[in-house]
Amino acid sequence: MVLINRILLGLRNLQGTPNILRTFSTTSNGNYKVSVLGASGGIGQPMSLLLKETAGVTKLALYDIAHTPGVAADLSHIDTAATISGHTGPDELKECLEGSDVVVIPAGVPRKPGMTRDDLFNTNASIVAELAKACAKHCPSAFVCIISNPVNSTVPICCEMFKKAGVADTSKVFGVTTLDVVRSNAFVAEAKNLDVSKINVPVIGGHAGITIIPVISQCQPPVSFDQEPLKALTERIQDAGTEVVKAKAGAGSATLSMAYAGARFVSSAIRALGGKENVVECAFVQSNITKCKYFSTPLVLGPNGIKKNLGLGKLSAFEESLVDACIPELQGSIKKGEDFAANYN
Repeated sequence: MVLINRILLGLRNLQGTPNILRTFSTTSNGNYKVSVLGASGGIGQPMSLLLKETAGVTKLALYDIAHTPGVAADLSHIDTAATISGHTGPDELKECLEGSDVVVIPAGVPRKPGMTRDDLFNTNASIVAELAKACAKHCPSAFVCIISNPVNSTVPICCEMFKKAGVADTSKVFGVTTLDVVRSNAFVAEAKNLDVSKINVPVIGGHAGITIIPVISQCQPPVSFDQEPLKALTERIQDAGTEVVKAKAGAGSATLSMAYAGARFVSSAIRALGGKENVVECAFVQSNITKCKYFSTPLVLGPNGIKKNLGLGKLSAFEESLVDACIPELQGSIKKGEDFAANYN
């Protein structure tokens, strides 16, 4: 367990003091229930393992359509404070969600070679809609952290399902884009031979292809690239998910890195719920920052969700061109999600 804690050191606020470190420690004054919907899958299992170790999590409720009791039994043997419960199928979803402070949703099918995130829409849209309905009914005030792809469409689906259920406040519904931040930090550190624990690169836009916009001009500490290397690095960050899908050759998509990123966001949500100041993460949320109804930007998190949207900040001319290019595609994905929710019973 000491080794795990050492490995997990270095999770940090997205913007803010780069030297602030946090760990998935079992020492906390918090007392929070976290529900994982899709806990038996490739993301759900390793993320649940990390959440078992996360400060402030005293109850971890795992839900999936199969194998959940086994996953719960396995995790329950770990000597950390969080108690574990396993829930299988729609009849047990209410019990999983009631009393939840944070719900994280990695449920759905993974990408295969040749697929885009949008190709997952037909399957994952229905899954997210059903789970959003259940969250709106059983834990409407919880942080809801959506990982299920395509995030650019599933977040609007969740928000619309909340509204249809009479829950007007969607300031706690987040599309988890933290993986794009994690990748940007790793790739910039690699390119510049820097200590990755001290790198912070905000990522704005959405969570697919050209909608992923790493704001390298705002990196802390500052870095600089010539135009061609900058373009290549940006494209690698945008296509990093496909890089993993190809490398796994049909065996799945980015599961371990996404599990890490998802656990990091949940950890930040818990810290915000506990009243910690200056908890900043990027996430895809309802927004009026651009022409898009939803957009990812750095957010200050608080007990009630979004405390402050920090906006785009000062962008370089290159980054402004990326924003202009992403908006039409992002608007299309958002509308696709909204239209689906409008016609979903």
